[in-house]
Amino acid sequence: MRSVPTEADRAQALPRQIADAADQPGPDLAAPAFLIARLEYPRLDTAPYLARLDQIGDDAFHFVAKDPGHDAPLAARIDAVNRYLFGELGFAGNREQYEDPRNSCLNGVMDRKTGIPITMALLYIEVARRAGVRADGVNFPGHFLVRARQDPHAEAPDEGLIVDPFHGGAILGETDCRQLLNRYVGEDAAFEPTLLAPATRRQILIRMLLNLKRLYVRMHSFPQARAATDALLALQPSSLADLRDRGLLAYHMNDFSHALRDLEEYLKLSRLSEQDEDERKEAEQVWDHVKTLRRRVAQLN
Repeated sequence: MRSVPTEADRAQALPRQIADAADQPGPDLAAPAFLIARLEYPRLDTAPYLARLDQIGDDAFHFVAKDPGHDAPLAARIDAVNRYLFGELGFAGNREQYEDPRNSCLNGVMDRKTGIPITMALLYIEVARRAGVRADGVNFPGHFLVRARQDPHAEAPDEGLIVDPFHGGAILGETDCRQLLNRYVGEDAAFEPTLLAPATRRQILIRMLLNLKRLYVRMHSFPQARAATDALLALQPSSLADLRDRGLLAYHMNDFSHALRDLEEYLKLSRLSEQDEDERKEAEQVWDHVKTLRRRVAQLN
């Protein structure tokens, strides 16, 4: 008789499930995004949300077909998607409760009709695709964006229009993007067209997880922050920063043996890589933690 998976079993399997979903063929972002949402909603049933997303997309398809039509210029089709998603359905960026973890979970965005730039963009990409408009994520610094394309098969990185789903699907020109960059990075930041390159599915999922990890750390929700870091390492196993963070999170949770394992591995690997001054100082601080951990682990044995 097969045993029923426990919460711990499901949590342990989640990082690999997210990584596997990232490698699936096709453009689908929703399935892995709903898996990420299980960090906040462990018992989330994704099937009803996927069905709702299909229905929203189907309705958007007919909305575009009615006015302006699927052969219309791209700007007109974007306007139709915007009128349906933001006008008819009432989705909007959440400016008042930006730090709420529910904003980073696609199911929470669908239930509450609000989210942060990356989840609003993800919803937009999935709805636009179902409505017959190709849209790619843009991993823009500080504020995730979307590039909608006239030709669904176009591969030129600068083809199409830049859309900001957080602000009602506004179409942005280069001047707008420069202003965004200055706002989030600083006035000295240099704008490059490569900042508007399409993001891969893996890059999008990593950014979603980084947002959640940051929020959970700020909330002192260390088990969830550690679970998000596990998922990040499943997606990018060579990330020294995530290895270090997982060790430090284990330390905060008094899981000294796992903390020591990760931090020792971090120090070993960091010595093999080129380090700037800040990274060397970080490694010195980690070494102090390792010395303390070794004493504590020895006392437990």
